[in-house]
Amino acid sequence: MNVEIRVPLLPESVQDATLVAWRKQPGESVSRDENLADLETDKVVLEVPSPVAGVLQEIRAQAGTTVRNGELLAVITPAQGAAASAPAATPAATSAPAATVAGANSPAKPAPPPKLGPAAQRVADELGLAPATIAAAAKAGRVAKADLVEAAAAAANGAAAAPASAAVSARPAPAPAAAPAGTRSERRVPMSRIRQRIAERLVQAQSTQAMLTTFNEIDLTNINELRKRHKEAFEQRHGVKLGIMSFFVKAAIAALKAYPVINAAIEGSDVVYHDYYDIGVAVSTERGLMVPVLRNADALDFAGIERAIADYAQRARGGAIGIDELSGGTFSITNGGVFGSLLSTPIVNAPQSAILGMHKSQLRPVVVDGQVVARPMMYLALSYDHRLVDGREAVQFLVAAKENLEDPGRLLLGV
Repeated sequence: MNVEIRVPLLPESVQDATLVAWRKQPGESVSRDENLADLETDKVVLEVPSPVAGVLQEIRAQAGTTVRNGELLAVITPAQGAAASAPAATPAATSAPAATVAGANSPAKPAPPPKLGPAAQRVADELGLAPATIAAAAKAGRVAKADLVEAAAAAANGAAAAPASAAVSARPAPAPAAAPAGTRSERRVPMSRIRQRIAERLVQAQSTQAMLTTFNEIDLTNINELRKRHKEAFEQRHGVKLGIMSFFVKAAIAALKAYPVINAAIEGSDVVYHDYYDIGVAVSTERGLMVPVLRNADALDFAGIERAIADYAQRARGGAIGIDELSGGTFSITNGGVFGSLLSTPIVNAPQSAILGMHKSQLRPVVVDGQVVARPMMYLALSYDHRLVDGREAVQFLVAAKENLEDPGRLLLGV
């Protein structure tokens, strides 16, 4: 008896999704829990796993179409003996399992292929990489986008000594031919739903808020020395590296407690003051900027903050983060310094009232005790909604954050 594959239960508040791509075509064998298709919502990419092993008989919704909860996507004919043990294909099947490919006529069970997230799978499809090439690029059972690009480049250059070149596809991605002199080519591609949503929110924020940015700078000497002195013991004890972001989250929360209006929001003609601290930390992904939220961040210690940020970043870049983890938030922090930005004016993540922008740390000459010395300095930017936050409060917030960051012992002692 055939099994119907339907749209999984979409996250709350999401009405529909775009069917980005099919990972299997009619007539191809599929394994149980293997990803059949990618669905893109405004925030995340969802995978559609197969509930049974069998053969994909028919596709009912084409790539690029908009689909809704429970809508029929495809039909699978189960393999012999698979139907009795297979669970029903319900809309609630929202997991993102690891794919296992088994040849229908293979006498021996092949080794499972490396795991590919939606972004890496898309790169593999665009480059036309064979399964053997993908397997050769795997590291610890997983393949990142950079691994695939490196494998494709090595294969195209004929690097026989490289691991990827030994398993190069019979149809490697051809290098784009140089355009003739004077050619003015252009490409038109549709915006992804996530990019459309990002654009809408940025325009909305700038059109509904009176945004202003104020700046300050901090000396990272003490933080750097503290991290250098304790980084090995910290990692051994907590299993996570001691990064710089936990210091900024802690410093921001201390400043928010001193100036609660910056943790507030405007709703209609009311001001909503939040007595909790849900801090959004911006993460750059291949599909756009995402801002996972650290719930009750004031209750987390340094290790808890670093662990949560690392987990969010990994899952956001792999397309495995939920909308509930991206929603809400009372204040946000973004770090353009990881890309080399020296100074910027970040846009407030509405309906929040402010966002803290970090930037590149670099040695600059400063005067300390009457002497010119080189110190690791960073510019901080606070963009805020001037309808609610006055300049005095914005400057005082930055000064409070600066004091805590330049003397991190204050954060540990709560003074």
